[in-house]
Amino acid sequence: MRTYALAGNPNTGKTSLFNTLTRSYEYVGNWSGVTVEKKVGTLLNKIDRLVDLPGIYSLNPLSRDEGVAANFLLTESPDAVLNVIDSSQIERNLYLTLQLLEYRKPLVIGLNMIDVAKSRGIRIHTDKLSQILQVPVIPIVARTGKGTDAILEQLTGMPTSIETPFQLDYGPIVEQAVVACASYLDNLQLELPDTRWLSLQLFENNTAVKESLARMMPMEPLEQLYRQTEDAIVQSGAGLHLPQYLRSVRVAYIQQLCEQCVDRGKQKEHSLTERIDALVTHKILGLPIFLLFMFLLFKLTFDWFGQPVSDMLDAFFSGPLSDGVNQALTALGASPFTHALIVDGIIAGVGGVLVFVPQIFMLFLMISFIEDSGYMARVTLVMDKIMEMVGLNGKAFIPFIIGFGCNVPAIMSARAIEQPKERLVTTLLTPLMSCSARLPVYSLFVGVFFVSHKAIVVFSLYLLGIVLALLLAKLFTSIFYTSEKSMFVIEIPPYRLPQVRSLIRNTWEKGKGFIRKAGTFILGGSVLIWFLSYAGPSGFGVEMDHSFLAKIGGLFAPILAPIGFGTWQAGASLLTGFMAKEVVVSTMNIIYHAPDMAGLESQIQMAFTPLQAYSFMAFILLYVPCLATVGVIKKETTSTRWTLFSIGYALVLAYIVALIIYQGGQWLGFS
Repeated sequence: MRTYALAGNPNTGKTSLFNTLTRSYEYVGNWSGVTVEKKVGTLLNKIDRLVDLPGIYSLNPLSRDEGVAANFLLTESPDAVLNVIDSSQIERNLYLTLQLLEYRKPLVIGLNMIDVAKSRGIRIHTDKLSQILQVPVIPIVARTGKGTDAILEQLTGMPTSIETPFQLDYGPIVEQAVVACASYLDNLQLELPDTRWLSLQLFENNTAVKESLARMMPMEPLEQLYRQTEDAIVQSGAGLHLPQYLRSVRVAYIQQLCEQCVDRGKQKEHSLTERIDALVTHKILGLPIFLLFMFLLFKLTFDWFGQPVSDMLDAFFSGPLSDGVNQALTALGASPFTHALIVDGIIAGVGGVLVFVPQIFMLFLMISFIEDSGYMARVTLVMDKIMEMVGLNGKAFIPFIIGFGCNVPAIMSARAIEQPKERLVTTLLTPLMSCSARLPVYSLFVGVFFVSHKAIVVFSLYLLGIVLALLLAKLFTSIFYTSEKSMFVIEIPPYRLPQVRSLIRNTWEKGKGFIRKAGTFILGGSVLIWFLSYAGPSGFGVEMDHSFLAKIGGLFAPILAPIGFGTWQAGASLLTGFMAKEVVVSTMNIIYHAPDMAGLESQIQMAFTPLQAYSFMAFILLYVPCLATVGVIKKETTSTRWTLFSIGYALVLAYIVALIIYQGGQWLGFS
């Protein structure tokens, strides 16, 4: 079995190619930083492995995801490398290609987006490029699968070694130092990658390589050689530090290579992408356009599509399904306990959440459209100045947007942020984004109290989460650090009309997690909640107000009274929401013993006022992250202290905001 590494710049179509070559599915987005850890799949030959590395611009890591790629090449030594290049940005992409060629493993170049290059009037002479670099160069269109068969055939038929490895001449000073460094490494007789490549990476000041080698050998001789070589380069009149000098040699070679292999004679001055960007990234119009787009997203989710389909599902759960199960249980002679457990516990709890699946899938569909079309990268540009004002940069806004779907992958995507403390702040603030799990709660309450303004009210909650995250970012960055310099590098892809198949697949991959939770967390939670509502200190089958659930919820009622919902029902619902926010609706469905959504809505209408409802939704938005989110915060920060801090500050923030909303609303005369 062979192992092939798949490497390339961000947004070159690597993950699309990975999916095609392995017939597996990894999340694909049209913006930088999607793949934040290596992913492994089996090639279509059912034997060899393909490892999808994070998108990187060079092997010298600036962020955690880039460090994954460098460490993989250093420690796992793949049999060959598949390098994906964006044909329309070939000059920039070739820098990584040279570093991979110097790795001295068999290499195949997949020249992707050849259709985009052609539409821009760029022609690449692939045969000449292949001849000069001495590696196969195959034109492909990864999105459609064009050329991928040739890639697979080339990979599986590759030799295990290179007869004449690629070698770029860096001049006598560097070449002499490289020979000395490689000789030192060879004499150590350790299992290392190609020592010439290692030497060049050391001279480039590659932190991942230096840290790895420092664990295996004394570094002082190599550091001394580095200093001597850099002094010699400076004295030679180059006027550059050693890493800069190496880069200048590679850039000069790439320019010569492109002059020979790339024909730009018919290149268009202004592409459609540039004309659209003039509007959507405009310094004044860019933000209003983004907000308008988000508002239309919520109109589509709650008014134009999601609600009618949800009503149809509710009619099915409360009608044919419940009636059928009731009849079947009666025919089987089921006990009252079993009857109540299945109908009042499982169907009421799980079904009460599943009715909101259409709205959640519509939200995921629109988010997938934003990502696949290329608009996501533009949003980060639009938000960069605002993010800079609060101590972050535009790239930190990517996890916020992903958080609208689910906070867990959103926090993981923060790995692409280069600065450690900016990454930490983004991780801590991402749970304030309103994920899809909160959507059932919003849908329930806006359907009762804000029927004519559903989209506006839900939009205001999403906006509230963003505004509070920005304000806290300013506070946290002021407290946690003051001197760390921010860096904002983002790939701006061309606009593309997303493929229907890709949109459907992306939406399903995002949404299936919600359905999976319905069969695990929500099912288990519903059974537990029903049991606590069915049993009490005096035994089973007690009145709801005398149940264990009422006793537990009652403990929190006095604390919640100042923010508008001081009832044991609200307290019990919030407590169970720590498992998963959707369970709040399941709990209410069981507590209020509602036969269908209309029944639950009528009960909610009696228990809350519009002001209390908005305060409750704001509290749901901000209070403690769900169990899965807490777990990923612990994993990403590797700190119990920061994990507890994320829970504590969110709870305090939620209470303060709900208090302001409720008490302020009452003072202004709202009810």
